Amino acid sequence: MLTRRNMLQGGAALGFVAAARPAMGATGSPLSLSPLLLDRARAALDRNRQYLAHTDVFAIADFSRPSGEERFHLVETMTGRVTSYHVAHGRGSDPHHSGFVQYFSDDPGSKASSAGAYLTGDFYYGKYGRSLKLKGMDYTNRHAETRAIVIHAAPYAEPEILDRYGKLGRSEGCFAFARADHQEVIRRLGPGRLLYCDKV
Repeated sequence: MLTRRNMLQGGAALGFVAAARPAMGATGSPLSLSPLLLDRARAALDRNRQYLAHTDVFAIADFSRPSGEERFHLVETMTGRVTSYHVAHGRGSDPHHSGFVQYFSDDPGSKASSAGAYLTGDFYYGKYGRSLKLKGMDYTNRHAETRAIVIHAAPYAEPEILDRYGKLGRSEGCFAFARADHQEVIRRLGPGRLLYCDKV
């Protein structure tokens, strides 16, 4: 069933999917998963396979796109099915709140989003309720744990914010979702899987 989230069918992913087909989003505009980012994510999956407990699903955060678009993708490796969500980026990556990631940083205190591969860790309860820890697997995000970069829900990522401003609010570097989307994302992603973040 199609909801606000965009679902598309492809062939098998991860070595198994060459590209994802365009799909129709909730507004009727064509959406697609970048083939270049998909290739990068597949390479990161292969590179980090020894650390992954599960490879049935992986995530791609496409920060080439603005926060007003569904740009966080869950990819099912065997079917190529992609489900997409809105996600907020770090304020340090978008100092003028344009809605676009201008640059990445892994510097402590930068409050920016960081590019690279992440390993999902344990669930925990924090400021925003049940959240999912992340470990940076690349030089570009190696301080993720120190910076407490996680997946969490946030009021500034709710649909009402998007409806009012045409973009989401900003996090301090975390991947922040509307509460309903967040519950689905962390349920499907869970511990021991790959999240790949970048822009093209």
